[in-house]
Amino acid sequence: MTQTTATRAVLPADDATARAGAAPDGSRRWWGLAVLGLSQLIVLLDGTVVNIALPSAQADLGIGDGARHWVVTSYALAFGGLLLLGGRIADLVGRKRSFLTGVAGFGLASAVAGAADGAGMLFAGRALQGAFAALLVPAAMSLLTTTFTDPRERGRAFGVFGAIAGAGAALGLLVGGIVTEYLDWRWCMYIAVPVEVIVLVAAVPLLRDPGRRTGGRLDVTGAALGTAGLAAIVYGFGEAESRGWDDPLVLGLPAGGAALLALFVLWQSRVAHPLLPLRVVRDRRRAGAFLTAGLAPVAMFGLFLFMTYYLQVILGYSAIRTGLAFLPLTASMIVSSTQIAARLAGFVAPRLIVVPGLLLAAAGMLVLAQVGTEAAYTTRVLPGLVLTGMGMGATMMTVMATATAGVDPRDAGVTSAMVSTAQQVGGAVGTSVLNTVAAGAAAQWLAGHGSTGDEVAARAEAAVHGFSTALWGVAGLLVVTAVIAAVLLGEGRPGGGGGVSRRLVEGGGQLGARTPE
Repeated sequence: MTQTTATRAVLPADDATARAGAAPDGSRRWWGLAVLGLSQLIVLLDGTVVNIALPSAQADLGIGDGARHWVVTSYALAFGGLLLLGGRIADLVGRKRSFLTGVAGFGLASAVAGAADGAGMLFAGRALQGAFAALLVPAAMSLLTTTFTDPRERGRAFGVFGAIAGAGAALGLLVGGIVTEYLDWRWCMYIAVPVEVIVLVAAVPLLRDPGRRTGGRLDVTGAALGTAGLAAIVYGFGEAESRGWDDPLVLGLPAGGAALLALFVLWQSRVAHPLLPLRVVRDRRRAGAFLTAGLAPVAMFGLFLFMTYYLQVILGYSAIRTGLAFLPLTASMIVSSTQIAARLAGFVAPRLIVVPGLLLAAAGMLVLAQVGTEAAYTTRVLPGLVLTGMGMGATMMTVMATATAGVDPRDAGVTSAMVSTAQQVGGAVGTSVLNTVAAGAAAQWLAGHGSTGDEVAARAEAAVHGFSTALWGVAGLLVVTAVIAAVLLGEGRPGGGGGVSRRLVEGGGQLGARTPE
């Protein structure tokens, strides 16, 4: 990292755009963080809230079993495929403007999905939600990046934001259970509307925008190549569960998507105004953060996928009880990201937080892999959730802060989008692979044990065996990710100041930087 880039990350006063975007006082910055966090929470919550409501929606609208996955897939496909485009639009037209448009559009799309009178309208509403989320999320993260430039404040801000990001999915299961049981599945969609109205009203006075990038153009060809490539990969792996891995569509789409992404990279190296400037990913530490952001969420996606089924089907929990069972995960993520990682972020290298966090999450997965068909919440599930939450909370907060640290303000939106893209694509692909691994292991268990006389018990044993096998794989993936993080994240602090911060401190803070208390 160059001294100029690092200094820009530490000293907002050295950059005219940062001065224009800085809040006039600290309290407004933190209230702005609350607005950004609330918007992030509702987007992530909406990604999982529908899982528990899906059976009711399917019955109400007459959606066939072969088409029901589109309720989830349409959202993920639009979200993951359009994130890079959304990030660059935020850089070009203004982050606050993009954020407000995304918030308003997401609320409108939620109302459309909630009012659906048929499968097509529900699928369209969910796709619109994903498209506007792809505009909202990178704008929110880039506003956070350009608002909190002091390393210590930035660590705390990303700790809160990371905790919200981790908790959103778990809270979605709880909210989905409560709303579905006591109201109606449609309220799982409608719930976003009043929240987005609050965000919209509060964002206007509280958020400050450093301004849009001047002289830039939207890379239409790059947008088409990148979006099509990501969409093909996400859709292809999403179809693996229903079609099987040997299906030509499942084999062809990811391969075609990879080819399109290769063309995308080639095009980005040649075009004057690229959608994704390659300087963003050439930095070794930032590339390591992107890679970690793509691999680590596989653990969370797998945990929600298997533990939801385990608690509801194997242990017979209700929807609400299942949501409550995930609360220790949420609490441990909040504690880990805000009280541990955020406090360490200004003083130690990113890898000294990320590597232990990943190993702690791997230990949690190994504990969860020991569950059986008997009730094992307090002895297996609870400890596993707490360990995983502590590890993932520290990891994801640090990865988000590291990926966006020291980035040129004109690239803040697309850099933030890259973090979210890595999470969405990694999670979608990982879920499909884990599903296949679990299903294959369950089938092999049934074939090897034959008829036991109790078909229901045998299928439960097979399902749990499949879950355990997949979770062992997740634990292994987390260990590999820890090795990658140890190599790529390197030395220096995640706040982006690194050596510059140290020089400022040694020089008595002559350039105006805050010295550690």
